[in-house]
Amino acid sequence: MSSSARQAPLPRHIAIIMDGNGRWAQQRGELRHAGHKAGVRPVRMCIKECARRGIDHLTLFAFSSENWGRPDEEVSSLMSLFVEALDSELDELHANGVRLRFIGNRNAFPVRLQARLAAAEARTADNTGLGLHVAVSYGGRWDLTEAARQLAARCVSGGLRPADITEADLAAQLQLAGAPDPDLFIRTGGERRISNFLLWNLAYTELHFCDTLWPDFDVEDFEVALAYFAGRERRFGLTAARPPSGA
Repeated sequence: MSSSARQAPLPRHIAIIMDGNGRWAQQRGELRHAGHKAGVRPVRMCIKECARRGIDHLTLFAFSSENWGRPDEEVSSLMSLFVEALDSELDELHANGVRLRFIGNRNAFPVRLQARLAAAEARTADNTGLGLHVAVSYGGRWDLTEAARQLAARCVSGGLRPADITEADLAAQLQLAGAPDPDLFIRTGGERRISNFLLWNLAYTELHFCDTLWPDFDVEDFEVALAYFAGRERRFGLTAARPPSGA
């Protein structure tokens, strides 16, 4: 058997909900912030493994729109950790050819942080390696609502007729526009739901849930998820294992 025949299919795009940081810390009698800090290690691992295996895109759900409702102290520590990670990781990401992109409602952040996000994106924009999409202040319903508003504005201005709106028009207004929809979704921490994440983009995504808390998620867990994906027959609603036109 040739090596190409033995090679398992890989997803082009993986999306991950990194759940379980707080429970990980509580199990150790530590503050929730300790769990969030420990969660940086598996982030590095996933970026490295995706780049090594030739996976084109990785989307990480770092901070949801609902997370603003958490206690002020936790939100503040999450923001501090986010800025710290951005400062410490950006040079290495850039050196490894990673293209960094932030998706979500940036208007919720202070203006200075918005500027730092934009600067990080600009610095890595010409890189040709892994596309890393970090969802911050993101919600799937917000994403769809904003896309609808953009299309409505085009209709009001006369640039588009409502009857002519297509799925492609809506997809082009979403936060992940320009990237393929995720092939594989991973959620750690034992919960079995997608929690308002990429509601449009996950329509035909293979969903893998694992009980491992995010700070403990390692290469073996990652490989289990890839094996799950490789074992799926992806029919996209059809009778044969082939993607729909344009996928």
